[in-house]
Amino acid sequence: MKREFAVIGLGRFGGSICRELSEEGMDVLAIDIHEEKINEYKNIVAHAVIADTTDENTLKELGIRNFEHVIVAIGENIQASILTTLMLKELGIKKITVKAQNDYHEKVLNKIGGADHVVHPERDMGRRIAHNIISTNILDHLELSDDHSIVEVKAGSRMHGKTLIELDIRAQFGCNVVAIKQANDKQINVSPMADQIIDQDDVLIVIGADKDISRFEKQLVLDE
Repeated sequence: MKREFAVIGLGRFGGSICRELSEEGMDVLAIDIHEEKINEYKNIVAHAVIADTTDENTLKELGIRNFEHVIVAIGENIQASILTTLMLKELGIKKITVKAQNDYHEKVLNKIGGADHVVHPERDMGRRIAHNIISTNILDHLELSDDHSIVEVKAGSRMHGKTLIELDIRAQFGCNVVAIKQANDKQINVSPMADQIIDQDDVLIVIGADKDISRFEKQLVLDE
């Protein structure tokens, strides 16, 4: 089943989240108060709506309660960001990620307790965050270049009990497992052998082209 996300605020940060989630096949509702931003993303995401999210009735009309994860990426207007976050919390949204403009903004968000996760766009790239919110099994994502990355993923049931040669990650997906952090003893095995058995919750460090990593994540990593 496709997962559904709502992104509020379509600046550079919110826009990059929308693009990455959409490219990963997720259903995305993009919301912004400016028509030109909506026009820019209406052919990229599943739904794009002009709306003022500081209005509780507007949020209800959008059916925001149907979304399991809402990303508040409102730009310069800290007040709008805080009000939106509070209302989302009151409406019972399961998970809320909020972009903080500065340390003061983050302190306020932490004080009111509305956000589940606060991010700084200058420290956390949209692509990395998009990967992390898609699945609890994707622990980290580091860009090496425009089209190559390293990901840190947690092995789930689809990998459990299988060897690297059985999973055949390199041949099937074009990615390389460069290290395995074993869940049972926390040891890191660099350059693991082909007969290395993967246990559930082992952490794999994988390097490859973004398109190959995406296929690997969809078939073996993303939560079932």
